[in-house]
Amino acid sequence: MTDPVQVDHLAVHAFTVPTDGPDGTEQDGTLEWDSTTMVLVEARGGGRTGIGYTYADVSTAVFAESKLVPLAVGADALAPPAVWQRMRRATRNAGQPGAGAMAVSAVDHALWDLKARLLELPVVDLLPSFHDRVPVYGSGGFTNYPLDRLADQLSGWAAQGIPRVKLKTSRHPDQDPERLRAVRRAVGDDTELFADANGALNRTEAVHWARRFAEEWDVRWFEEPVSSLNPRGLRTVREHTAGRPEITAGEYGYLLTDFATLLEADAVDCLQADITRCGGITGLLQVAGLAAAHDIDLSGHCAPALSAHGFCAVDRLRHLEYFHDHVRLEGMLLDGTLRPEGGALRPDRDRPGFGLDVRWADAERYRVHGP
Repeated sequence: MTDPVQVDHLAVHAFTVPTDGPDGTEQDGTLEWDSTTMVLVEARGGGRTGIGYTYADVSTAVFAESKLVPLAVGADALAPPAVWQRMRRATRNAGQPGAGAMAVSAVDHALWDLKARLLELPVVDLLPSFHDRVPVYGSGGFTNYPLDRLADQLSGWAAQGIPRVKLKTSRHPDQDPERLRAVRRAVGDDTELFADANGALNRTEAVHWARRFAEEWDVRWFEEPVSSLNPRGLRTVREHTAGRPEITAGEYGYLLTDFATLLEADAVDCLQADITRCGGITGLLQVAGLAAAHDIDLSGHCAPALSAHGFCAVDRLRHLEYFHDHVRLEGMLLDGTLRPEGGALRPDRDRPGFGLDVRWADAERYRVHGP
Protein backbone atom coordinates (compact mmCIF):
# COMPACT_ATOMS: atom_id res chain seq x y z
CA MET A 1 0.00 0.00 0.00
CA THR A 2 1.71 3.19 -1.19
CA ASP A 3 -1.10 5.62 -1.96
CA PRO A 4 -2.36 7.86 0.89
CA VAL A 5 -5.41 6.64 2.79
CA GLN A 6 -7.55 9.44 4.14
CA VAL A 7 -8.70 9.54 7.74
CA ASP A 8 -12.46 9.83 7.28
CA HIS A 9 -13.64 10.28 10.86
CA LEU A 10 -12.47 10.60 14.45
CA ALA A 11 -14.72 9.87 17.43
CA VAL A 12 -13.75 10.65 21.02
CA HIS A 13 -15.15 8.76 24.02
CA ALA A 14 -14.44 8.71 27.74
CA PHE A 15 -15.21 6.07 30.35
CA THR A 16 -14.81 6.47 34.10
CA VAL A 17 -14.45 3.28 36.14
CA PRO A 18 -14.57 3.31 39.98
CA THR A 19 -11.56 1.88 41.77
CA ASP A 20 -11.73 -1.29 43.84
CA GLY A 21 -9.72 0.03 46.79
CA PRO A 22 -10.88 0.15 50.41
CA ASP A 23 -14.09 2.20 50.70
CA GLY A 24 -13.83 2.81 46.94
CA THR A 25 -10.59 4.81 47.13
CA GLU A 26 -6.88 4.34 46.53
CA GLN A 27 -4.00 6.39 47.90
CA ASP A 28 -0.34 6.99 47.24
CA GLY A 29 2.11 9.36 48.89
CA THR A 30 0.43 12.54 47.67
CA LEU A 31 -2.96 11.72 46.10
CA GLU A 32 -6.27 9.98 46.78
CA TRP A 33 -8.63 8.96 43.96
CA ASP A 34 -11.83 6.97 43.52
CA SER A 35 -11.90 6.33 39.77
CA THR A 36 -9.83 6.09 36.60
CA THR A 37 -10.89 7.66 33.29
CA MET A 38 -9.92 6.30 29.88
CA VAL A 39 -10.21 8.80 27.01
CA LEU A 40 -10.54 6.65 23.90
CA VAL A 41 -10.26 7.73 20.25
CA GLU A 42 -11.53 5.90 17.16
CA ALA A 43 -9.89 6.76 13.83
CA ARG A 44 -11.61 5.49 10.67
CA GLY A 45 -10.31 5.31 7.14
CA GLY A 46 -9.92 2.87 4.27
CA GLY A 47 -12.62 0.65 5.68
CA ARG A 48 -10.76 0.09 8.95
CA THR A 49 -10.99 1.54 12.46
CA GLY A 50 -8.04 2.14 14.78
CA ILE A 51 -8.34 2.81 18.49
CA GLY A 52 -6.08 4.57 20.95
CA TYR A 53 -6.41 6.00 24.41
CA THR A 54 -4.91 7.86 27.31
CA TYR A 55 -5.69 7.98 31.03
CA ALA A 56 -6.76 11.52 31.86
CA ASP A 57 -9.59 13.75 33.03
CA VAL A 58 -12.69 13.85 30.83
CA SER A 59 -11.70 17.40 29.84
CA THR A 60 -8.97 15.82 27.71
CA ALA A 61 -11.71 14.38 25.48
CA VAL A 62 -13.11 17.87 24.91
CA PHE A 63 -9.60 19.15 24.15
CA ALA A 64 -9.10 16.40 21.56
CA GLU A 65 -12.41 17.17 19.86
CA SER A 66 -11.79 20.90 19.81
CA LYS A 67 -8.15 21.07 18.74
CA LEU A 68 -7.11 17.73 17.23
CA VAL A 69 -10.00 16.11 15.39
CA PRO A 70 -10.05 18.83 12.67
CA LEU A 71 -6.33 18.22 12.04
CA ALA A 72 -6.57 14.45 11.78
CA VAL A 73 -9.68 14.17 9.62
CA GLY A 74 -8.59 14.30 6.00
CA ALA A 75 -4.94 13.52 6.84
CA ASP A 76 -2.99 10.53 5.54
CA ALA A 77 -3.66 7.56 7.81
CA LEU A 78 -0.32 6.06 6.76
CA ALA A 79 1.67 8.99 8.18
CA PRO A 80 0.98 9.27 11.94
CA PRO A 81 4.18 11.27 12.68
CA ALA A 82 3.17 13.97 10.20
CA VAL A 83 -0.20 14.34 11.92
CA TRP A 84 1.53 14.28 15.31
CA GLN A 85 3.72 17.22 14.30
CA ARG A 86 0.71 19.27 13.21
CA MET A 87 -1.11 18.46 16.44
CA ARG A 88 1.86 19.53 18.57
CA ARG A 89 2.09 22.83 16.75
CA ALA A 90 -1.66 23.45 16.98
CA THR A 91 -1.65 23.03 20.76
CA ARG A 92 1.04 25.65 21.37
CA ASN A 93 -1.28 28.32 22.75
CA ALA A 94 -3.94 25.95 24.07
CA GLY A 95 -1.40 24.08 26.19
CA GLN A 96 1.04 21.48 24.87
CA PRO A 97 1.83 19.79 28.20
CA GLY A 98 -0.74 18.16 30.46
CA ALA A 99 -4.13 17.58 28.86
CA GLY A 100 -2.80 18.69 25.48
CA ALA A 101 -0.05 16.07 25.45
CA MET A 102 -2.43 13.35 26.65
CA ALA A 103 -4.96 14.23 23.93
CA VAL A 104 -2.19 14.07 21.32
CA SER A 105 -1.13 10.70 22.72
CA ALA A 106 -4.63 9.22 22.37
CA VAL A 107 -5.02 10.39 18.76
CA ASP A 108 -1.49 9.26 17.88
CA HIS A 109 -2.21 5.77 19.20
CA ALA A 110 -5.43 5.57 17.19
CA LEU A 111 -3.59 6.59 14.01
CA TRP A 112 -0.81 4.04 14.53
CA ASP A 113 -3.44 1.38 15.19
CA LEU A 114 -5.32 2.38 12.05
CA LYS A 115 -2.17 2.27 9.93
CA ALA A 116 -1.29 -1.16 11.28
CA ARG A 117 -4.77 -2.49 10.57
CA LEU A 118 -4.68 -1.11 7.03
CA LEU A 119 -1.38 -2.93 6.48
CA GLU A 120 -2.63 -6.01 8.39
CA LEU A 121 0.33 -5.89 10.77
CA PRO A 122 0.73 -5.60 14.54
CA VAL A 123 1.97 -2.18 15.68
CA VAL A 124 5.20 -3.73 16.96
CA ASP A 125 6.10 -4.75 13.39
CA LEU A 126 5.67 -1.18 12.12
CA LEU A 127 8.24 0.09 14.60
CA PRO A 128 12.06 -0.15 14.68
CA SER A 129 11.77 -2.86 17.32
CA PHE A 130 14.76 -4.07 19.32
CA HIS A 131 12.78 -6.56 21.42
CA ASP A 132 9.94 -9.05 21.08
CA ARG A 133 8.80 -8.77 24.71
CA VAL A 134 8.76 -6.24 27.54
CA PRO A 135 9.70 -7.29 31.10
CA VAL A 136 7.22 -6.06 33.72
CA TYR A 137 6.99 -5.34 37.42
CA GLY A 138 3.78 -5.69 39.40
CA SER A 139 2.59 -2.35 40.77
CA GLY A 140 -0.13 -1.32 43.18
CA GLY A 141 0.38 -1.67 46.91
CA PHE A 142 -1.55 1.49 47.71
CA THR A 143 -0.96 3.21 51.03
CA ASN A 144 -4.54 2.62 52.24
CA TYR A 145 -4.43 -1.13 51.65
CA PRO A 146 -4.63 -3.19 54.87
CA LEU A 147 -1.55 -5.34 55.39
CA ASP A 148 -3.20 -8.58 54.28
CA ARG A 149 -4.36 -7.13 50.95
CA LEU A 150 -1.00 -5.45 50.40
CA ALA A 151 0.89 -8.69 50.98
CA ASP A 152 -1.55 -10.80 48.95
CA GLN A 153 -1.43 -8.48 45.94
CA LEU A 154 2.36 -8.30 45.70
CA SER A 155 2.93 -11.97 46.48
CA GLY A 156 0.31 -12.81 43.85
CA TRP A 157 2.43 -11.18 41.18
CA ALA A 158 5.51 -12.99 42.40
CA ALA A 159 3.60 -16.28 42.22
CA GLN A 160 2.78 -15.48 38.57
CA GLY A 161 6.49 -15.38 37.79
CA ILE A 162 6.89 -11.58 37.87
CA PRO A 163 10.30 -11.15 39.52
CA ARG A 164 9.86 -7.55 40.73
CA VAL A 165 7.01 -5.77 42.58
CA LYS A 166 6.33 -2.23 43.82
CA LEU A 167 4.36 -0.65 46.64
CA LYS A 168 3.42 2.96 47.33
CA THR A 169 5.10 4.56 50.33
CA SER A 170 5.67 7.78 52.26
CA ARG A 171 2.10 8.96 52.88
CA HIS A 172 2.55 7.98 56.53
CA PRO A 173 6.28 7.19 56.77
CA ASP A 174 5.98 5.82 60.30
CA GLN A 175 3.77 3.02 58.91
CA ASP A 176 6.16 2.04 56.11
CA PRO A 177 8.46 -0.25 58.15
CA GLU A 178 5.55 -2.51 59.08
CA ARG A 179 4.28 -2.48 55.50
CA LEU A 180 7.69 -3.29 54.06
CA ARG A 181 8.25 -6.10 56.55
CA ALA A 182 4.91 -7.64 55.59
CA VAL A 183 5.67 -7.41 51.90
CA ARG A 184 9.20 -8.78 52.18
CA ARG A 185 7.91 -11.77 54.17
CA ALA A 186 5.18 -12.36 51.57
CA VAL A 187 7.31 -12.17 48.40
CA GLY A 188 10.48 -13.76 49.77
CA ASP A 189 14.09 -12.77 49.31
CA ASP A 190 14.34 -13.59 45.59
CA THR A 191 11.77 -11.02 44.41
CA GLU A 192 13.06 -7.50 43.75
CA LEU A 193 11.24 -4.90 45.81
CA PHE A 194 10.50 -1.37 44.52
CA ALA A 195 9.05 1.67 46.34
CA ASP A 196 7.28 4.78 45.02
CA ALA A 197 6.84 7.94 47.13
CA ASN A 198 5.10 9.97 44.40
CA GLY A 199 7.09 13.03 45.47
CA ALA A 200 5.93 12.99 49.10
CA LEU A 201 9.29 13.67 50.80
CA ASN A 202 11.79 16.50 51.03
CA ARG A 203 15.45 15.85 50.23
CA THR A 204 16.56 15.14 53.79
CA GLU A 205 13.68 12.76 54.44
CA ALA A 206 14.21 11.06 51.08
CA VAL A 207 17.89 10.35 51.77
CA HIS A 208 17.03 8.94 55.19
CA TRP A 209 14.30 6.64 53.88
CA ALA A 210 16.23 5.60 50.78
CA ARG A 211 19.04 4.31 52.99
CA ARG A 212 16.63 2.50 55.32
CA PHE A 213 14.72 0.99 52.39
CA ALA A 214 17.93 -0.42 50.93
CA GLU A 215 19.59 -1.58 54.14
CA GLU A 216 16.59 -3.10 55.92
CA TRP A 217 14.38 -4.43 53.11
CA ASP A 218 16.71 -4.54 50.08
CA VAL A 219 14.60 -2.04 48.09
CA ARG A 220 16.26 -1.69 44.68
CA TRP A 221 14.19 1.12 43.10
CA PHE A 222 12.96 4.34 44.73
CA GLU A 223 10.63 6.25 42.45
CA GLU A 224 10.08 9.98 42.87
CA PRO A 225 11.37 10.26 46.45
CA VAL A 226 10.96 13.99 45.84
CA SER A 227 8.86 15.58 43.14
CA SER A 228 10.00 15.23 39.54
CA LEU A 229 9.53 18.99 39.33
CA ASN A 230 12.62 19.21 41.55
CA PRO A 231 15.46 17.68 39.48
CA ARG A 232 18.11 19.19 41.78
CA GLY A 233 16.43 17.45 44.70
CA LEU A 234 16.39 14.14 42.85
CA ARG A 235 20.07 14.58 42.05
CA THR A 236 20.86 15.24 45.72
CA VAL A 237 19.11 12.04 46.78
CA ARG A 238 20.83 10.13 43.99
CA GLU A 239 24.27 11.41 45.04
CA HIS A 240 23.66 10.24 48.61
CA THR A 241 22.44 6.76 47.65
CA ALA A 242 24.90 5.83 44.88
CA GLY A 243 22.48 3.49 43.14
CA ARG A 244 21.26 1.66 46.20
CA PRO A 245 18.40 2.06 45.64
CA GLU A 246 18.22 3.48 42.14
CA ILE A 247 16.46 6.86 41.91
CA THR A 248 13.91 7.16 39.11
CA ALA A 249 11.41 9.64 37.65
CA GLY A 250 9.89 10.70 34.33
CA GLU A 251 6.32 9.43 34.32
CA TYR A 252 5.06 13.03 34.30
CA GLY A 253 7.12 13.99 31.26
CA TYR A 254 4.87 15.51 28.57
CA LEU A 255 7.36 17.18 26.24
CA LEU A 256 10.82 16.06 25.13
CA THR A 257 12.33 18.92 27.13
CA ASP A 258 10.87 17.44 30.34
CA PHE A 259 13.01 14.35 29.87
CA ALA A 260 16.04 16.35 28.76
CA THR A 261 15.81 18.40 31.98
CA LEU A 262 15.98 15.26 34.14
CA LEU A 263 18.88 13.82 32.15
CA GLU A 264 20.91 17.02 31.99
CA ALA A 265 20.53 17.40 35.77
CA ASP A 266 21.82 13.83 36.34
CA ALA A 267 18.65 13.42 38.37
CA VAL A 268 17.88 9.73 37.74
CA ASP A 269 19.56 6.34 37.52
CA CYS A 270 16.79 5.13 35.20
CA LEU A 271 14.42 7.34 33.20
CA GLN A 272 10.67 6.68 32.98
CA ALA A 273 8.12 7.56 30.30
CA ASP A 274 4.35 7.15 30.07
CA ILE A 275 3.21 6.43 26.52
CA THR A 276 -0.19 8.00 27.25
CA ARG A 277 1.42 11.30 28.31
CA CYS A 278 4.58 11.79 26.28
CA GLY A 279 2.91 12.03 22.87
CA GLY A 280 2.02 8.43 22.11
CA ILE A 281 4.11 6.10 19.99
CA THR A 282 5.62 9.00 18.05
CA GLY A 283 6.65 10.86 21.21
CA LEU A 284 8.00 7.71 22.84
CA LEU A 285 10.37 7.08 19.92
CA GLN A 286 11.90 10.50 20.53
CA VAL A 287 12.28 9.88 24.27
CA ALA A 288 13.88 6.51 23.53
CA GLY A 289 16.47 8.17 21.32
CA LEU A 290 17.20 10.75 24.01
CA ALA A 291 17.71 8.02 26.62
CA ALA A 292 20.06 6.12 24.32
CA ALA A 293 22.05 9.29 23.62
CA HIS A 294 22.52 9.74 27.40
CA ASP A 295 23.42 6.06 27.87
CA ILE A 296 20.59 5.45 30.33
CA ASP A 297 17.81 2.87 30.54
CA LEU A 298 14.15 3.76 29.97
CA SER A 299 11.29 2.19 31.95
CA GLY A 300 7.64 2.29 30.87
CA HIS A 301 4.87 3.68 33.04
CA CYS A 302 1.54 1.85 32.91
CA ALA A 303 -0.99 1.35 30.02
CA PRO A 304 0.31 -2.19 29.42
CA ALA A 305 -1.85 -3.01 26.38
CA LEU A 306 -0.29 -0.13 24.42
CA SER A 307 3.13 -0.11 26.03
CA ALA A 308 3.78 -3.77 25.21
CA HIS A 309 4.10 -2.72 21.56
CA GLY A 310 5.68 0.70 21.96
CA PHE A 311 8.44 -0.25 24.37
CA CYS A 312 9.67 -3.05 22.13
CA ALA A 313 11.07 -0.14 20.09
CA VAL A 314 13.10 1.22 23.02
CA ASP A 315 16.76 0.28 22.64
CA ARG A 316 17.67 0.87 26.31
CA LEU A 317 14.56 -0.86 27.64
CA ARG A 318 14.51 -1.72 31.34
CA HIS A 319 10.94 -2.81 32.10
CA LEU A 320 7.28 -1.73 32.24
CA GLU A 321 4.98 -0.97 35.16
CA TYR A 322 2.14 -3.52 35.23
CA PHE A 323 -0.19 -1.24 37.17
CA HIS A 324 -3.20 -2.66 38.99
CA ASP A 325 -5.69 0.06 37.97
CA HIS A 326 -4.84 -0.06 34.27
CA VAL A 327 -4.65 -3.85 34.10
CA ARG A 328 -8.09 -4.03 35.71
CA LEU A 329 -9.68 -1.32 33.54
CA GLU A 330 -8.23 -2.58 30.26
CA GLY A 331 -9.44 -6.07 31.09
CA MET A 332 -12.94 -4.72 31.72
CA LEU A 333 -13.27 -2.61 28.56
CA LEU A 334 -11.05 -4.26 25.95
CA ASP A 335 -10.65 -7.64 24.30
CA GLY A 336 -7.14 -8.71 23.32
CA THR A 337 -5.27 -7.55 26.43
CA LEU A 338 -2.07 -9.37 27.33
CA ARG A 339 -1.03 -11.28 30.43
CA PRO A 340 2.58 -11.69 31.58
CA GLU A 341 4.37 -14.87 30.67
CA GLY A 342 7.72 -15.48 32.31
CA GLY A 343 7.60 -11.99 33.79
CA ALA A 344 7.13 -10.23 30.44
CA LEU A 345 4.44 -9.08 28.01
CA ARG A 346 4.80 -10.29 24.44
CA PRO A 347 2.77 -8.48 21.70
CA ASP A 348 0.38 -10.77 19.84
CA ARG A 349 1.69 -10.86 16.27
CA ASP A 350 -1.41 -12.72 15.07
CA ARG A 351 -3.63 -9.67 15.64
CA PRO A 352 -3.34 -6.43 13.65
CA GLY A 353 -2.76 -3.07 15.31
CA PHE A 354 -2.50 -3.16 19.08
CA GLY A 355 -4.65 -6.29 18.94
CA LEU A 356 -7.44 -4.63 20.90
CA ASP A 357 -11.19 -4.36 20.40
CA VAL A 358 -13.56 -2.33 22.56
CA ARG A 359 -16.26 -4.23 24.40
CA TRP A 360 -18.82 -1.51 23.77
CA ALA A 361 -21.68 -3.17 25.64
CA ASP A 362 -19.52 -3.48 28.76
CA ALA A 363 -18.06 0.02 28.39
CA GLU A 364 -21.37 1.84 27.95
CA ARG A 365 -22.28 1.83 31.63
CA TYR A 366 -19.10 3.79 32.37
CA ARG A 367 -19.48 6.40 29.60
CA VAL A 368 -18.98 10.02 30.62
CA HIS A 369 -18.36 11.51 27.17
CA GLY A 370 -19.04 10.79 23.52
CA PRO A 371 -21.78 9.45 21.26
